[in-house]
Amino acid sequence: MQTILSSAVRVPDHGRLTPWRFIRIRGDARQALGEALATRRREIEPDAAPAVVKKDAERFNHAPVIIAVIGCLAPGHKIPVQEQLLSGGAVCLAMLQAAHCLGFGAQWLTGWAAYDPTITGLLGLSDDERVLGFIHIGTAQQPAPDRDRPDPLERLVDWSPT
Repeated sequence: MQTILSSAVRVPDHGRLTPWRFIRIRGDARQALGEALATRRREIEPDAAPAVVKKDAERFNHAPVIIAVIGCLAPGHKIPVQEQLLSGGAVCLAMLQAAHCLGFGAQWLTGWAAYDPTITGLLGLSDDERVLGFIHIGTAQQPAPDRDRPDPLERLVDWSPT
């Protein structure tokens, strides 16, 4: 874990704000958080299908450790909030890449729980904090399927002053 986190904190960080922190979710905490999600799902959607509630209850049980990357935003700072968020997004990507390079399977997920005030309150987030991602880290059971990717040259344009 130290190597993965060490890689993550080497991201660009304009102004040295370190606008992110980590919450490790492991062991019985994974099930407890899943149960909180299931309870919250029933509160906000009383008619939710049992399969939906069960999926929420099991959401954090698929990997032995989940790192919640928390954006610690400083609105009104000379470093724009967007740059602070981008730094946190880079943390998530760096964690994924480090985990994969070390031979682990890893997935960056958010989902509705990342945006729900009850769940973010349960995680201890302040008003200026946001869940940027839940990084699930474990041993891959099978290779991750790839998806079609765009041709990068089709996404490229040249700017010129006119």
